[in-house]
Amino acid sequence: MNRLMRTLFLSAVRRVQEAGSVPKYVDITAEISIIILRMLTEVHEFAYAKVNLGLRVLPRRADGFHGIEGIFQTVGLADELIVRLTDGYGGCDVSCEGFPLPQENTVVSAYRAFCSSTGERVRSVRVEVIKHIPAGGGLGGGSSDAAALVRALRKLNGITLCGSQLDRIAAEVGSDVFFFLHCDETGGGCAVVSGRGEIVRNIRRRPDICFVLVFPDVHSSTRDAYALVDGQLAAEDGGTYPAFGSLESVYRSSVSEWNFVNSFTPVMTAAYPEIDKALQGVRGSGALYSEMSGSGATVFGVFVSEKEARNAADVLANRGFRCAVAR
Repeated sequence: MNRLMRTLFLSAVRRVQEAGSVPKYVDITAEISIIILRMLTEVHEFAYAKVNLGLRVLPRRADGFHGIEGIFQTVGLADELIVRLTDGYGGCDVSCEGFPLPQENTVVSAYRAFCSSTGERVRSVRVEVIKHIPAGGGLGGGSSDAAALVRALRKLNGITLCGSQLDRIAAEVGSDVFFFLHCDETGGGCAVVSGRGEIVRNIRRRPDICFVLVFPDVHSSTRDAYALVDGQLAAEDGGTYPAFGSLESVYRSSVSEWNFVNSFTPVMTAAYPEIDKALQGVRGSGALYSEMSGSGATVFGVFVSEKEARNAADVLANRGFRCAVAR
């Protein structure tokens, strides 16, 4: 029995065991076989959001990309992808109820990049995306969806990818995808990120903090946000940042001592009063640290207990903010 089949078999056995007693008239071997068959043709993946605890944007490079320095961490808010095999090879059909996707989207791009990176015939799939991560919120939802599809395709096709292949996929789809493809097999992780996003150094994720995410009614264009930051950089008003080499040690320190900075925050809060209002609301909620994530518009506060986070979220919700609690 190869490794994939052994993993599927053991997983199926656990499912049967977790279901409790099996009726006498049910053949347990047949039950396990049905579960394995379903697992070979359908995969359910979670695509977790990320927050940028700090994000320094560097001047535009010769290749058109901006350099960045920061810490990315996944949180419990997640999209869901149900990926089913269909007849044939090389096709990817994507649907998302209540959320119109452009014909060219990150999931389709990830499928094509997977095919070109592996150089193998890849089974056609139908992908159902269930959105929970706000679009245009600076939480990397589209990039995380792309990485989740790659994990599903690996399982459904029995293909193992090396690091360089994963990086080629990310380079074709988007800079945030590098981080998500370097997360663990469940899609969770934390890392110090630099370059255009392709230099990812995984670090141990802190289990002792909880986030309140607030979603202003603003759709932030990444392109426009970078244009605003370029203007800030041209004016040599880039702010003061912790040294790149100290980012992990700052992350390990007391949350109340964090001095991370997001280059996008000053220009985005100036351009969108709703973001500034949400950020001020979080800062007044008792958060030990608060910032905007990525290019916005989501802002977040960090708490040391889920109870404190939920109390703050209740206060913010009563003030009219749309928010969520996530670890």
